[in-house]
Amino acid sequence: MARQIVFTTKAAKPPALYSQAVRAAGLVFVSGTAPIDATTGAIRGTTIQEQTAQCLTNIRAILEEAGSSMDKVASMTVVLADEDDFAGMNEEWLKWFPSDPPARQGAKLPARIPGLKVSIAAIAEA
Repeated sequence: MARQIVFTTKAAKPPALYSQAVRAAGLVFVSGTAPIDATTGAIRGTTIQEQTAQCLTNIRAILEEAGSSMDKVASMTVVLADEDDFAGMNEEWLKWFPSDPPARQGAKLPARIPGLKVSIAAIAEA
């Protein structure tokens, strides 16, 4: 399978430095995805739960464009601005993955972006 760039207008347009996702080797690699509304280009949500939901909504749209889906996600990386938001992020996470969740790792956001609480990346089967 040749490397294929994935793009959908149903998720926020990334900066020119990287793609929304790349499909290669039978997998879809979704870049770190912020809680950006695709229509307005603004951060959507003020709570960690709202922002987590928007990140996952964007990832779902990207995966669907790539011919994949949320139930094919093997691994996700969650990057939080504030570690105190971990419980709230997990609260929303369980709504999306009530059973058989993907593998997951976490990190702390290295830079402060006003209003941004979370960014999530994913690797899924194509």
